[in-house]
Amino acid sequence: MKKNIAIVAGGDSSEVVVSLKSAAGIYSFMDKERYNVYIVTIVGKTWQVEWSDDEKIPLDKNDFSFTRNGNKTVFDFAYITIHGTPGENGILQGYFDLIGLPYSCCGVLAAAITFNKFTCNQYLKGFGVKVSESVMLRKGQTIGSEELEQKTGFPCFVKPNVGGSSFGVTKVKSAQDVQPAIAKAFAEGDEVMIEAYMQGTEITCGMYKTKDKTVVLPVTEVVPENEFFDYDAKYKGQVQEITPARLSEKLTGRVQQLTAAIYDILGCKGIVRIDYIITEGDVINLLEVNTTPGMTSTSFIPQQVRAAGLDIKDVMTEIIENELSVTSV
Repeated sequence: MKKNIAIVAGGDSSEVVVSLKSAAGIYSFMDKERYNVYIVTIVGKTWQVEWSDDEKIPLDKNDFSFTRNGNKTVFDFAYITIHGTPGENGILQGYFDLIGLPYSCCGVLAAAITFNKFTCNQYLKGFGVKVSESVMLRKGQTIGSEELEQKTGFPCFVKPNVGGSSFGVTKVKSAQDVQPAIAKAFAEGDEVMIEAYMQGTEITCGMYKTKDKTVVLPVTEVVPENEFFDYDAKYKGQVQEITPARLSEKLTGRVQQLTAAIYDILGCKGIVRIDYIITEGDVINLLEVNTTPGMTSTSFIPQQVRAAGLDIKDVMTEIIENELSVTSV
């Protein structure tokens, strides 16, 4: 009998549009001969199955099921592709843990840590991972331009601490631009992270693990046409994405080794993508850890899977079957 798979998209942040694109991508990758696949959207208190353009069916939050024409469908697995709250920060994972539904990505703790960029970077710094100098502000807190210049220097990046897709991010080059940039970032959330600019080569590396194997994917080099890898670069093609990256074999190996180490330190699960910047002297600096990476047609993971000579449909199946086998033991 076919298993019922929910691709869970939506969310309560500016990234809802990206999430829906990722859901469409994942839907196209899934093995429909093996699974019954449904897209489920969670936006605020509205949880529903996207049965068709004209028909949306409410979900029963008691067991994450839905009923249509008197027939009840219970899901066997949830593939979370919400970029932002509540799917990337551990909240939805906690709900699925409570009702006993297996899901695709990190558990509550790893999701909560990685969603908070400042916390994640400071935590991994304790394991010897190199990160940029940074400052974190909570709602109501301020920092003077002179103090910031001493801590991070200019240029620096001002960004929401718990957002993604480059919403609310500003590259600040001078003292007069600091406060408007902080206000813009606070418009996206209650915490703002300010970090020192690092000159170098931006790269990203994806990986996943099952109980049988570890697969670290080829590294992608990111060469934005704009000043940094912003929303237009990510989703409107204003970027060169080179897979495999133009790195030496030795440096590529170091990046992949570090990616696998961070995955294990955090206790990650499913597909994860980690972003870095390589500075002078081949120093690998962590930018951020993405535990629900984008899966649109232009996203890095599908590119890296193809470059590795793998079939994305098989990768999806491996991740689903791995979780189903773990929870059935």
